[in-house]
Parts: sequence; C-alpha cells; structure tokens
Amino acid sequence: MLYLCGPAYRLIRPNRSYFSFLLYHVETPIPYGRQHITAADVQAVTETLLSDFLTQGPKVAEFEEKFAAYIGASYAVAVSNGTAALHLCTLALEVQPGQRVITTPITFAASANSVLYCGGEVHFADIDPATGLIDLQKVRQLLAAHPKGYFHGLIPVDFAGLPVDLEAARQLCDEFGLWLIEDAAHSPGGFFTDSQGVAQWCGNGQYADLAIFSFHPVKHIATGEGGMITTNRKDLYDKLLLLRTHGITKDPGLLHHHHGGWYYEMQTLGYNYRMPDMLTALGISQLQRADEGLARRRQLAARYDAAFIAMPGVQPLGTAPGHAYHLYVIQVDDRKGLYDFLRTKQIFAQVHYIPVHTMPYYQQLGWKKGDFPHAEAYYDHCLSIPMFPSLTDEQQAYVVACIQEFITH
Repeated sequence: MLYLCGPAYRLIRPNRSYFSFLLYHVETPIPYGRQHITAADVQAVTETLLSDFLTQGPKVAEFEEKFAAYIGASYAVAVSNGTAALHLCTLALEVQPGQRVITTPITFAASANSVLYCGGEVHFADIDPATGLIDLQKVRQLLAAHPKGYFHGLIPVDFAGLPVDLEAARQLCDEFGLWLIEDAAHSPGGFFTDSQGVAQWCGNGQYADLAIFSFHPVKHIATGEGGMITTNRKDLYDKLLLLRTHGITKDPGLLHHHHGGWYYEMQTLGYNYRMPDMLTALGISQLQRADEGLARRRQLAARYDAAFIAMPGVQPLGTAPGHAYHLYVIQVDDRKGLYDFLRTKQIFAQVHYIPVHTMPYYQQLGWKKGDFPHAEAYYDHCLSIPMFPSLTDEQQAYVVACIQEFITH
C-alpha cells in the first residue's frame, strides 16, 4: 500500500536540509522494536543444537565471561529472563517479609514485583519529568521522612536506555544504609559520567551491588528469553550461582559430605532459573555486534532529535551522551489520537509504561492515582516510536512524516 504523509517532512542530511513530500511504500508493519537475527546467529544456534550440550554446557560460561567483559564487571550470571534476574537479586540480598524497598513507578512491573516475591514491601518515588528517571531528590525526601533503617534497598531503572546517576544513588544509599540494584534492562552499552569525568558503564558494578539485563527480543541483545546479573561482589556471585539452580551444588569445596562423583547437595531453597546453551549461543553471536547496533540506535535518535526540534507539539524525553536508546519516547498532547493514527499507517508504537502504582494489584496494596503526579502526567502523554537497528532511513523518515501529518492536522 502507498501512503502520502505530509504536509511536509524535513529530511536532515549532512550540510543540507529541505522540505519535500514523502512517498513511501509500506510492505510490512513497522513495530516500535524488533529483533535482528542474522545468518551468523542461526549458525551459532545450529552448531549448539548439534553439540553435546543443550543446557548446563560450556556456552553458558562463555556468554557470562564475554558479557562481563563487555560491561566491565567482575562477574556475570546468565538466567532465564530479566524477571528471574531481579528475583535472584532480591533473594541474594536477603529481602525479608516486611522490609521496604524503593523503586520507580515508570518501569515494567517486574522491577517492583521482585520485592514482593520475597515478601517485601514496595514503595515508589516520583520521576523527573524531563527524563523519566526516578528523581533521586524525591528518594531523599522519602528516606528523610522516616527513621534510618526503615527502608532497606533502592532499585533505580535506566529507563529507555538513559542511565541513572548511580554515583549519586550510591551516596544516598550509603547515607541511609540501603543496598542498590541497578535495573539496566534497557541500557547495555550505556554509560553515565561520574564526578571525576569518568564514563561508568551500566552494570559495571562500581556503584550498584547488583545489576540486571534482559535479552527479550526487543532489547539490544536478543535471545528470545534470557537475562543476566552482573556484580563485583564475590559473595553475591556465589549466592546467585546456588540460587539459580535449585540451591544445589556439586562443588567439592562447598559440600558437607562427598559420597562420590555423583553426589550433590541442596543447601538452600533455590529455583530453576537456568539459561540453556542454545540461547546463550545466540547471545554470544548477538554480543559480537552489540556496539554496531548501539551506534545505529544513537544515529536514529539523532535523526529523530533533528526532526522533532522544529516540530511544535512533540517533546522527546531528555538525553545524554551515554544514552543506550532501547526506546525513543516522545510526549504529545493527544497520545491516543496519535497512537491510533499511526496504526492506520502501519506504524505500531507502544506506551512505556503504565505507572505500576495504578495497576489494580498495587491499588489493592494501598496505592492510588494521584500519589505520583509526574509519573501520571508522563503516562498521559508518552509514546514510544520505532527504534531498532534494522529500522531503515526510509522507514524512519516515514514515521516522522506521519507524526508531522497528525500534529499539523
């Protein structure tokens, strides 16, 4: 089908810009995100399928080692998905019933749910409306309003790929005696610059006790399902290895007894959160071109920025040099109108996220609309538009032109 979007679209090119009508042939729908699978990926998975190990084999350790090196952390633990990663983190930090943990309302529910899995209580702090990130000043106000020891942990989220200032978060946690988990599901390859001017890569363990990543198909590294935990703490790493596999170990150095080569012991209550070799093989292959994909995301973001800067009625979220651009989020007055209009043009935008505290389950816990006005105002206007490395320049130009058509008319 053919669509004519206008009335006009400014194409940004080096040292040149001009207005023109854009005619683009839409053969397939354009989603907000999608995986990019290459022949090399298929070969990597096929070779593992034909190997001796489909799970608990050498590819798991290889992926962990290469991912830790990429992020700059000492240790990495591959798990079945990002939610499992969050759950294992709260287990490793020994969250107990009644303990209170702070996170952001603008995140996927798993960031908060992981605390509930352990019987803990979730509390929220509002966001910075310019960035969508948890507002650390709001966190400070929440902490200061209660006795020291009332709260036990903080889970900030690198929302859309924009990194949280973990140096400031760590200082806050140290001041009030909290542990720190970085939800970096959106930000592999991202970084923030610390007070010394040093780039601190998301998940490198310099400030957070633990960090998690997701390998869902729309993420930077896609394995179908999968996740990773990174840390610089050997004690937490050892706990994670045990908790990931039923609480069972065969390590001779950890066994209470040793009956023979078959012997193993269940030493704690753990889970089956393993990641199979086929998926880690895909992860290794995807990791090899992670920087290439990240560079393309940043290129696409720069093109969006240039297009929207002169488009009244469209406000992108704040940016920074270390942004990893899992999502490109804009804010508009008529979000539903634009969402529906884009669908008629075969563009399938998405909303990230419905504030967690407004979900029926969390309302049963006492939260209500009006508790976090910045998060709720953000939700009323936000829309994630297509952002993935295989998005072509022509597709992106078509997306921008359709947004301009809606805004103009």
